[in-house]
Amino acid sequence: MTSADLLSLPAVSRLLDLAIDEDLGRGDVTTWAVVPADQHLCADVVAREDLVVFGVAIAGEVFRRVDPSVSVSIIAGDGQKVAAGARILAIRGPGRAILAGERTALNFLQRLSGTATLARAFADSVSSTGARVCDTRKTTPGYRVLEKAAARAGGVSNHRFDLAGGILIKDNHIAAAGSIAAAIARCRASAPHSLRVEIEVDDESQLREALAAGCDMVLLDNMSPEQVTRLAAVARERGVFVEVSGGITLDTAPAYARAGADIISSGAITHSAPAVDIALDFAR
Repeated sequence: MTSADLLSLPAVSRLLDLAIDEDLGRGDVTTWAVVPADQHLCADVVAREDLVVFGVAIAGEVFRRVDPSVSVSIIAGDGQKVAAGARILAIRGPGRAILAGERTALNFLQRLSGTATLARAFADSVSSTGARVCDTRKTTPGYRVLEKAAARAGGVSNHRFDLAGGILIKDNHIAAAGSIAAAIARCRASAPHSLRVEIEVDDESQLREALAAGCDMVLLDNMSPEQVTRLAAVARERGVFVEVSGGITLDTAPAYARAGADIISSGAITHSAPAVDIALDFAR
């Protein structure tokens, strides 16, 4: 899914309106004072570091909403890896409109490209193994569909989009149900048959209880690679998929993949991805 595909979503449209209004709602006093209303300018959006691009259509839509006469040409597309100095967008139009939309457009593009860039690094770190890296629901409120699309463009898979997207029994669910077996039984009784039942476990005794109760998938949480190696072997004896999570970094992801994880989930891909350095420069 490209960023252009997201523009038709009501949630994205609302977010664009909100972002533009918070920056431009009361006008741009500096630009209106400095730039004549009839002055047209040319600008390039340029990468200041190596990065993976995502959000070009979102950035372009910001300029279009500020002034429909602004022309935006995409030079580097979503998911494309570019080097420092590469042009990403070419922008032509009224100087006032370009400057009015600059910060909001760059905010989207820098943040989403940062997510795509970190996602690519995670995907590359396990590329020689059979494991897949997934994002999580630890997203910026309001940005989930954008951040998850950016993560996918970077090369990782998407975990649940929302709480209806899959069954994942966590420690508080177990506490509320009274036991692992009770929590799994309740899910089997009421959830759609097409959803797999996954459960988070903290140690081998919980794993064996979950397997005995008939789970389809286990989430090994906050374990060392050595612990994952041992417990993943137990799960595989029952044909159960293994996901691992909890503080996994770029440096440790390969070890978890080699330990037997089918899926490695990392909240850092969305909640800790640094914005990359992208600038808008006027042609002189």
